[in-house]
Amino acid sequence: MQYPAKIDKDIVRELPVAQTDCEIEVIDSANEVATAVDCLMQEEVVGFDTETKPSFTHGKSNKIALMQISTAKKCFLFRLQMIGKSEALKNFLENEKIKKIGLALHGDLRNLRVWDKFTPKNFIDLQKIVIQYGIEELGLQRIYAIIFGKKISKSQQLSNWEAKILNQAQQIYAATDAWACREIYLKLIENKDL
Repeated sequence: MQYPAKIDKDIVRELPVAQTDCEIEVIDSANEVATAVDCLMQEEVVGFDTETKPSFTHGKSNKIALMQISTAKKCFLFRLQMIGKSEALKNFLENEKIKKIGLALHGDLRNLRVWDKFTPKNFIDLQKIVIQYGIEELGLQRIYAIIFGKKISKSQQLSNWEAKILNQAQQIYAATDAWACREIYLKLIENKDL
């Protein structure tokens, strides 16, 4: 299938909003990680994303606060600053049998290595795939709009990901980003072997 190379922001603004209907599970203590990872280890393809509390001070950046991993029906939100280092999560990230689909992964993976040292395996960056379909957009919202004709809300992007409790809007936003990466990948490979 041939997709448009670009989409105008005014068109995106008018599109209906897409969001995941996955069950969302927040993992905020170390003793919850193993059960979540056991579930994820059953998958062949997952969506992946991270969130970091924005810094509005020049030269200052924050550590990753949240790592989102989504299956078709469930999205786990791992609150890394509360969990600390995790051998189970590290093993998952290094598992070469499971495809982990994300967008602009270089920064995510670099920042995750501050959380724990690991060797990422089988991470697939959508930015490197969409060009094979003639899509020149690099942002998740526009890529999703081109492929599905809906937009992903970015209203929570600059919210506090280190808050003691993530509100429902934050949870849905975070889960939707990871879920959307998986959905885009699966749609693109329906007719092509990648």
